[in-house]
Amino acid sequence: MSFSCPLCHQPLTQAKNSFVCPERHQFDVAKEGYVNLLPVQHKRSRDPGDSAEMMQARRAFLDAGHYQPLRDAIVNVLKDRPGSEDAAILDIGCGEGYYTHAFADALMGCTTFGLDVSKVAIKAAARRYPQVTFCVASSHRLPFADASMDAIIRIYAPCKAQELARVVKPGGWVITATPGPRHLMELKGLIYDEVRLHAPHTEQLDGFVLQQSIALGYQMQLKGSEAVALLQMTPFAWRAKAEVWETLAGKTEFDCQTDFSIHVWQRLN
Repeated sequence: MSFSCPLCHQPLTQAKNSFVCPERHQFDVAKEGYVNLLPVQHKRSRDPGDSAEMMQARRAFLDAGHYQPLRDAIVNVLKDRPGSEDAAILDIGCGEGYYTHAFADALMGCTTFGLDVSKVAIKAAARRYPQVTFCVASSHRLPFADASMDAIIRIYAPCKAQELARVVKPGGWVITATPGPRHLMELKGLIYDEVRLHAPHTEQLDGFVLQQSIALGYQMQLKGSEAVALLQMTPFAWRAKAEVWETLAGKTEFDCQTDFSIHVWQRLN
């Protein structure tokens, strides 16, 4: 199983250091081992996705193990699903590969793909985790054939339900992770005058049945530098004033709660 062309949607075949489709569209493999399947006409900006600074902050925070319980929970969900030795799984919005490589290591014999719109994140991921096949691509135009994936993992990443239904095999799985109502309340309290709970989960995936819901929450004890890295990797970093960054950086310890919602969907036959 390999990629499909993002321009004409025909299968891509690897020839040495390039992927080529029957229409002769060609995509070269970078020296780090990933392939860029995001044509210029599909970009919304010159360098979409996380910047190098954001990627490095996320890698530092994740490498410290603060979100490992979330990663372990998803690994356990994947292990509990029936599969085969030639199964294919895809991590959408994989960033620098923290979750993706754990999926590959836990599911020996499976082919694991990681996809992100950020070139700098995929370059770092491919350099560090050669056991995963990484690509730069849009999560709204998945460069894979119909019914080609046994499971797709989507941690905080957007993706059209129609694309998930197209790419996942009948009987296959989509595993999503989203913020629970009280996720990062203490961090938000430094930024907003009124802290609102995240809205409860209401997502519906056409073509899928929700088979399992898991609530996961725990307290984190962060160093000031880790709290800064956490803020930098969140969407509300743009709202944080200079004094918030300074306050976090000066703390010897910052307690912050997590609240994750994991949902396991099965594709209808």
